[in-house]
Amino acid sequence: MGYRNLRECVNDLERTGQLVRVKAEIDANLEAAEIQRRVYQAGGPAILFENVKGCRFPMVSNLFGTSERTHFLFRDTLAAVRKLVELKIDPVAFARKPWRYLGAPFTALHMLPRKARGGPVLACETTIDQLPQLKSWPDDGGAFVTLPAVYTEDVDRPGLMSSNLGMYRVQLSGNRYEPNRQIGLHYQIHRSIGVHHQKAIAKGEPFRVNIFVGGSPAMILAAVMPLPEGMSELTFAGALQNRRVAMASRGLPLPIYAEADFCISGTVDPEKLLPEGPFGDHLGYYSLAHDFPVLNVEKVYHRKDAIWPFTVVGRPPQEDTSFGEIIHEITGPIIPTVLPGVKAVNAVDEAGVHPLLLAIGSERYTPYAKSDRPQELLTQASAILGQGQLSLAKYLFIVSAADDPALNIHRIDEFFMHVLRRVDWRRDLHFQTCSTMDTLDYSSSGLNQGSKVVIAATGEPLRELPSEIPGDLRLPDGFREPRICFPGVLAVEGPPWKNDSVEKDAQVEKFADSFHASDSINRFPLIVVVDDAEFTAQRLKNFLWVTFTRSDPASNLHGIESSIEDKHWGCRGSVVIDARIKSHHAPPLIEDPSITRRVDELAAPGGPLHGLF
Repeated sequence: MGYRNLRECVNDLERTGQLVRVKAEIDANLEAAEIQRRVYQAGGPAILFENVKGCRFPMVSNLFGTSERTHFLFRDTLAAVRKLVELKIDPVAFARKPWRYLGAPFTALHMLPRKARGGPVLACETTIDQLPQLKSWPDDGGAFVTLPAVYTEDVDRPGLMSSNLGMYRVQLSGNRYEPNRQIGLHYQIHRSIGVHHQKAIAKGEPFRVNIFVGGSPAMILAAVMPLPEGMSELTFAGALQNRRVAMASRGLPLPIYAEADFCISGTVDPEKLLPEGPFGDHLGYYSLAHDFPVLNVEKVYHRKDAIWPFTVVGRPPQEDTSFGEIIHEITGPIIPTVLPGVKAVNAVDEAGVHPLLLAIGSERYTPYAKSDRPQELLTQASAILGQGQLSLAKYLFIVSAADDPALNIHRIDEFFMHVLRRVDWRRDLHFQTCSTMDTLDYSSSGLNQGSKVVIAATGEPLRELPSEIPGDLRLPDGFREPRICFPGVLAVEGPPWKNDSVEKDAQVEKFADSFHASDSINRFPLIVVVDDAEFTAQRLKNFLWVTFTRSDPASNLHGIESSIEDKHWGCRGSVVIDARIKSHHAPPLIEDPSITRRVDELAAPGGPLHGLF
């Protein structure tokens, strides 16, 4: 059976040796977050902080800290959910193998949320300032909720089955929020809560919001599941926890998850926006302060034995990597039914998820006359970029499965080399300019504004990829330290980006223009100009993070002997990506040295954290 609530989960993890209690006083201001990051990097257990400075509620972190523990949490239900996915893909499978799917009707029944008169979460009330004031990074704008499940309903079609449950950032304090009465609600573009918000505004009705913290781990995972718009995440949570989700509704303006540990209830002010942030985010940089909706707090409920779950985001991998892994495991098989011809998609965690997508598709248009030009791949790329959060991708690399049936989309260096052996930069770059971009991505100069590029490659290899730097390589003045990231990719250290308000920085464009297509540097089909070539080439994850979080395709992608033909941009030589830090970029996340020293002391021999990392 799945867990009914968070307390059951914590007790089970402790019983099986997967959770450690920390009795020493820990400050929710920076200390708890740094401890969490270190324990996660060490592959350590879940941590229950029993004594939180200035707060009576315990905090728990790293529940999903390893893939093994994430699977353990859902060990009794994950197989049943997979079978439902199989039936979604092939409904006739039930008739062919009825014994395999005998439990499917019961799992489907658990997907129906139910109304309840009340619930443990309504037992007590408190105020916002009494909640754990978690601050994860030194320049965060205040305290944040990092594992919220934000519940809203459609004012045109109210009810549990048309509700939305999403994990949207919540700021509890700081900035210009009125203490205990206002909190910040940050949601990005292409999120279902925005549809509900817009409908409430259009109808002139209050937009009610409930923020759940805690409860079953299934509710946490459901809040981040990329379900189709209009399908309630409560249904997925019910299947994953093997029981119907109970929603208290009697006498309440908006249903409340009965088994939650906490619930913050209120209405979004229809006319007020306030600065929310900064916040150290999952791309490895701060998302800066911008105007976002304000929630006017009416009630803060909590159960008697409430535990505050939290996570910490930052440069990947972090704990949220486990979410991505299990979501891919569950939803991966269904991709071909949603995107015909597409075999697999990988939103690359090391690059911050949204900046980089890899895809394997198929070429079926003219099987009688095989072409080495991407054809159906381009149709599939457009379909991928039209799917919900996948539309936030900046770089999409797509290849044909027929060229290498054994290609593994999760072996990222091998995937890139497959592309780079085949790509023809004269024709295989396809841009979308003046488009949207992830709200958290500052590689372009405007919020939610940027560009996309599709790189589609198919056919026989066009080149061999070098693993050594040519002896005759000469770089222009100001460029130095060439380093090979992996075969076919060269990192070059460039001069610092110039913040010139009069003239656009064109140093990398001039770098590309200084070469001819016949020069030896073109043996490397991809060149990245960076601030630190040694760091970029040191590890694959460094290359992915630097290259794809610090560049906007339309403004930062250049080419050797580039040209435009029929409005199509391409180049005869190498593609050059300017991945230097620019002045409009958000600052990277750096820990507070004093907190680092404090955590070092706690982890020293004889300290309460010794042996955890």
